[in-house]
Amino acid sequence: MKSSKYFEMTTEELKRQYNSLKEELFNLRFKHKAGQLDNAMQLSECRKNIARVLTILHQREKGISAEPTAKAKKAKKA
Repeated sequence: MKSSKYFEMTTEELKRQYNSLKEELFNLRFKHKAGQLDNAMQLSECRKNIARVLTILHQREKGISAEPTAKAKKAKKA
């Protein structure tokens, strides 16, 4: 997923996404070790997505990036 999509998410959504990605990474590693993973690029893509989410969470924690407001979300959808 592109990082612009992550910037549109709230902090709670990002935390849920992070947990989901960590679980996905665990499953991908398990499949890779068992020899059942068809596309090894999924591992690196998942790790990159985790890094993107963590970067945005740290930026919001430091005050560099702001959480999107409800009005901004509605304006982008329209």
